Amino acid sequence: MVSNTMKTARRAAYGSTEDPLARALAMVGHKWSLLIVRDLIPGPRRFTQIQRSLRADPKVITARLRELEAAGVLSRTTYAEVPPRVEYALTEAGRSLEPVVDALRRWGSRAPRRERSGTASSRR
Repeated sequence: MVSNTMKTARRAAYGSTEDPLARALAMVGHKWSLLIVRDLIPGPRRFTQIQRSLRADPKVITARLRELEAAGVLSRTTYAEVPPRVEYALTEAGRSLEPVVDALRRWGSRAPRRERSGTASSRR
């Protein structure tokens, strides 16, 4: 579950919760969140599938999954099997983000590529 301290920090980071954009960013604006949504658009996925796709720290992915679940963007289903199997799937609210992800994908494909920091040209 997301702590009250984290909720307060997010509100402070994104401004007023009266602003719809600020509310949306408080739910899905953290690093990896929309990429998790992207990975779940085709259907339910296990944690290992999400982690393999993102190549991010498992602790960070776990935190984002918990936040997205608390926000009602995804659901977590645990199956009574040995070993235990857990799957994550988008809720109706999460599926409503598909056009947003598609729009960002199109925008990103048109955006100029930036060089990685630390290269000679980025130190000018």
